[in-house]
Amino acid sequence: MSQRKALITGITGQDGSYLLELLLAKGYQVHGVVRRVALEDPEHRMSRILPHLNEVQLHSASLESYPSLHNVLARVQPDECYHLGAQSFVSYSFDDEFSTFNANINGTHYLLAALKEVAPRCRFYFAGTSEMFGLADEVPQNERTRFHPRSSYGISKVCGFDLTRNYREAYGIHASSGVLFNHESPRRGFEFVTRKITSGIARILAGQATELRLGNLEARRDWGHAREYVEAMWLMLQQPEPNDYVIATGESHSVREFVEVAFDHVGLDWNAYVRESPELYRPAEVNSLLGDASRARATLGWRPKTTFEQLVGEMLEADCRALGVAAPGISSAHHR
Repeated sequence: MSQRKALITGITGQDGSYLLELLLAKGYQVHGVVRRVALEDPEHRMSRILPHLNEVQLHSASLESYPSLHNVLARVQPDECYHLGAQSFVSYSFDDEFSTFNANINGTHYLLAALKEVAPRCRFYFAGTSEMFGLADEVPQNERTRFHPRSSYGISKVCGFDLTRNYREAYGIHASSGVLFNHESPRRGFEFVTRKITSGIARILAGQATELRLGNLEARRDWGHAREYVEAMWLMLQQPEPNDYVIATGESHSVREFVEVAFDHVGLDWNAYVRESPELYRPAEVNSLLGDASRARATLGWRPKTTFEQLVGEMLEADCRALGVAAPGISSAHHR
């Protein structure tokens, strides 16, 4: 059997880097779509995949250019395509709705259209998000829950989800969507609240900061580990039939709980450092997201392994290590 080929958009992000490692370990030939600026500045823009640069073939293309995506797909002829590339920071999507819609909706449409044209047998994965549920009318949310997105990011992802389903139903493409709830890791971007908390504590311990400013402490999320969530993506494309799957832990925690667990790890009283800033609230808040991953458990055999406390500890430990500070109370034996 010839070596399987996979193409990943968003390969330089948190999920892309873990997926790259998973596919390399499974013997795939891996190709990635990156913007030209990333190729010109690999140290900064490709930091998460630097250890594997000699094992992956990168192609310069833009999600906002159909011809560039068409060319890459025609050249690579992948067996599997994982579409993770997007403008994914929710609060930024309120600031610039136009580029969010352009990259997220057109990018998905261009990729699917090119796939249908030049690689119709390629299996396609679309990265959906729990932000599509937004103001959900039921808890927990599953594959049949109605979408009510509350940000242009969530709206753009609903459109991508519908496009993916349409290409599956209209053209017979093996196209699946993962509706992934929040998933974190030491590779999470610094702008996301979880990483803001763990890196903020590391900076406090290093004497580089005296406080941590956060938005809505009562917002509740279903947080899992990104390394495990990319396994679910791969499993979806191994199924005989394409489908949509909610991927989640089934546990809900508030931002306040994340803060408490993280500060407890290092023996500090969070009340002395955390300041709640109303200006960091979203214009339309999503107060509670909780996923029901029963279908993924039954069909894919997928289940989360890392606990909430282990996740917080692993992120905190990595951020402390990066700043060279020893954090009291953190054991290095966290689950890998």
